[in-house]
Amino acid sequence: MRQLISALGFATPAQRFVRIPEMVLLGQCRSSLPNLSSRIKILSWNIAKLTHHPHWQQEFAALVQQHQPDLIFLQEAWVCAQTQHLFSLTQIPWHFAPNFLDTQHQHYAGVLTATHVRCLSSRSRLSRHHEPIIQTPKVALLTEFAIHDRQHNLLTVNAHLINFVNLGRFRTQLAQLEALIKPHQGAIIFAGDFNTWHQSRWDLLAQMTNRLGLQPVHFAAKEQQKIKRFLNSPPLDYVFCRGFRSRPLSAKVVESARSSDHKPLIVELAVENPIVEPV
Repeated sequence: MRQLISALGFATPAQRFVRIPEMVLLGQCRSSLPNLSSRIKILSWNIAKLTHHPHWQQEFAALVQQHQPDLIFLQEAWVCAQTQHLFSLTQIPWHFAPNFLDTQHQHYAGVLTATHVRCLSSRSRLSRHHEPIIQTPKVALLTEFAIHDRQHNLLTVNAHLINFVNLGRFRTQLAQLEALIKPHQGAIIFAGDFNTWHQSRWDLLAQMTNRLGLQPVHFAAKEQQKIKRFLNSPPLDYVFCRGFRSRPLSAKVVESARSSDHKPLIVELAVENPIVEPV
């Protein structure tokens, strides 16, 4: 089959989708940005590689205008490899962690975190194992932010977990992320598409987040049913957090979004006390 594809002039998946080293691309970053406030609104969405699709751009712009999120976590975003330009985020600073290069379209694919507040640091972590067929890893983007009047910084982890592999390889990516998250002493937001389409996958994720003191943001039952899943599987998309009040100020799923088979999650959290302790 590969010989036939080559003879016809088409690239095989392994030729088209090229693995790349861990890196973070920056867009519209500025040093004179404010710190986060103690109320943080989040938009998390697997956009299914529609970054350059006009319909998605219209929906995304409308979501941002309506909800005014402080932090935007996108999975399956594409950034032009030549210009490193993201058409729909020309006004919002962003950090992007790619997991492969699509040589046919000259786009990087990966996860993207965008915000109007000052980012202190960012780093990428590729999964140790690769998904079959295209033979590429999954990726997580870790970013750190200062919160106004708080002693410790906020760590955010925008993750897309590995799919189409056995449970052991799924567990390995969770262990990689746990090792990175565990040393952090402040608040944490862990969001993205976790590909928990089987109960055993969800159980491993729940065990890992419990060890880190992370709690899933709870959506009302009516909202929960709107989150992407397969048949009776657990949901795929989550927002976990630590260092915030036990109940979110709001948690909703935007069912009207049609440009992806995943629905955007909109969550507003309030940082728990105490504030910075006096010296």
